[in-house]
Amino acid sequence: MAKPAEGIGASRWIKIALAISVALNLTVAGLALGAWVREGPPRDRMPRDLSFGPFSEALDAQDRRALRKALQDRAPGFREARAATQEEFATLLVALRTSPFDADAMQAALAAIEVRMADRLALGRELIARRLLEMSDAQRRAFADRLEKGLRRRSGN
Repeated sequence: MAKPAEGIGASRWIKIALAISVALNLTVAGLALGAWVREGPPRDRMPRDLSFGPFSEALDAQDRRALRKALQDRAPGFREARAATQEEFATLLVALRTSPFDADAMQAALAAIEVRMADRLALGRELIARRLLEMSDAQRRAFADRLEKGLRRRSGN
């Protein structure tokens, strides 16, 4: 196993690895959301790994269409944002491969990725919340039942 760079403790490397892992997970979610916006949801069911997470499975087709439209209305520059995200990851890759290693450059690249992903997640939360507020009581109960069923399935219960 490789030794951590001199002057950087093992716990710092764990934090760095965790930050990269979170950033990559958020990127996958963002890419899936981008594909959904571009191509629309599958006919019967959304993939599990969209940024709406377990909410995606609990949404009915009408709700998914409404969320997709709301997302397109709120984020018309989604393709440009995706290109910016790719540039941010390219910057991170350069920082990771540069020798001598520049921890500050890596931290700056991770921070830029984090800001963009946090903005996407906040928008997703806002759109889900708005859609839930627009539902009737019966629709919200049905959504809650589907959400609970999906969460049980994910946890194996």
